[in-house]
Amino acid sequence: MYIISEFGNMHEGSVPLAKKFIEVGKSLGADCVKFQAHYFDEESLINAPAPSYFNQESRESYFNRTSFSVKQWNELKFYADEIEIDFMVSPFSLYAVDVLLDAGITRFKIASGEVTNLPLLNYINIKADEVFVSSGMSSLSELKQAVKLFNNNNLKRRVLFQCSSIYPCPPEKVGLNLINSYQNNFPDWEIGLSDHTLSSTAGVLSVYSGATVIEKHLTLSNLMYGSDAKNSLEPQEFDLFVKSIREAQVIINSPLNKDKEVLLLGDMKHIFEKSIVYSRNLLKGKILEFSDLSFKKPGDGISANKFEDYIGKKLTVDVFKNQKLSKTNFK
Repeated sequence: MYIISEFGNMHEGSVPLAKKFIEVGKSLGADCVKFQAHYFDEESLINAPAPSYFNQESRESYFNRTSFSVKQWNELKFYADEIEIDFMVSPFSLYAVDVLLDAGITRFKIASGEVTNLPLLNYINIKADEVFVSSGMSSLSELKQAVKLFNNNNLKRRVLFQCSSIYPCPPEKVGLNLINSYQNNFPDWEIGLSDHTLSSTAGVLSVYSGATVIEKHLTLSNLMYGSDAKNSLEPQEFDLFVKSIREAQVIINSPLNKDKEVLLLGDMKHIFEKSIVYSRNLLKGKILEFSDLSFKKPGDGISANKFEDYIGKKLTVDVFKNQKLSKTNFK
């Protein structure tokens, strides 16, 4: 599973803070860190309605305050390369694509609100090396249109995320059934999950569903400023998330041969299983009945599952209570 830690704009326009996010993502086992590239004048009209979470400042003010220059993006990309973690950004305008390309960034995430922005997709299709597409706000027909566009290029990697644009996402809206649906509709694409829940459950189940990529929001603290912080996992939670995903992979990819596993148990079977023993003292010539038998540890004698083979047989020797039954006791 390829795990992406999503930071959005929680860096507050600070390169040192963004580097801290990159460090944390790396230390917690993520394969890739992801940010967003917003330039207000290039992506929005001044009177465009803002989401409800922009209630402390305008969206224009927030994006202008937190946007990075080419030099800053390049510094962050270089730092991610230096500590060996992949770097990805979501551009929200043609201008943002140019800024990122000038910074040496060619791995792009298509936010779900941009899936119908065909001019942006066409431009990215020409320039990108890897494309990750979110389905959060898109119908199947809109996804097919975007996928068809990207299929016309020799991209090194194409990933489509099942995503529900709800923050936080309740369990009944995760939609893991769509992973299989997308695999059938888009067989040349990797299918992943952009997980907006606040637990590890959906991520673990997505491994079993066949997802190969997962994206999850990570924050240093839920008290940080910004729209994503309260709907993100804190480091301790993200650490558990990553470990649970990796463990799920090992479980799913490790089939067992039960017969071979039993052979590896060694003395454990003898310690815990039962042998047939006599329930009382019996004389030579006694025809064995069920009541003459008992079943006790250890299991190094004749197994209790063989008891029917000895019912009705005649003893050729005297035997004693708790003595293990032996084939030599009979004709």
